Amino acid sequence: MVRRFRGEGLHKVDAKGRVSIPAHFRRVLEANDPGWTDGLNPELVIVYGDHRRKYLECYTVKAIEEVDEKIEALPRGSKERSILARLFSAQSVHTNVDETGRLVLPLKLREKIGLTVPGEALFLAAGDTFQIWKPETYGAEEEARTEAWLDELPDDVDPLVFLDGPPGQMAEG
Repeated sequence: MVRRFRGEGLHKVDAKGRVSIPAHFRRVLEANDPGWTDGLNPELVIVYGDHRRKYLECYTVKAIEEVDEKIEALPRGSKERSILARLFSAQSVHTNVDETGRLVLPLKLREKIGLTVPGEALFLAAGDTFQIWKPETYGAEEEARTEAWLDELPDDVDPLVFLDGPPGQMAEG
């Protein structure tokens, strides 16, 4: 069973805002949608979030349920619960993949990340979610941020060392 998103892909967005989802991404959506069976279209939730977010984060049904459970575990009436509920519930769209493997991106979402139609969208795997970016935004901002972080590391440091300890600390080896 395919459980995590892997890879990236550049896909055309048509004049109606439809874009094909990479086939292997669709398999992950299917595997992580408890209501999906052959003949049905898998569901997902697109979080567009706050003003700082320059991409769309697409959650599988299982992944967004995990987020929802964590939000619900926060004290009712707390500022954190209220804001997180707004960011992940109110600022999101519940949708599904269509019969042809495409996703319809509503105008509001396209405008949020600056996608033009017709145009292109960059799909990036992010573990149990995937992101949709305007390719130029990703190249100018995120790619540069990752490269700057890597450039700060000594040449002999393998980024995998960060998996074994707290962020910012080298693992003992």
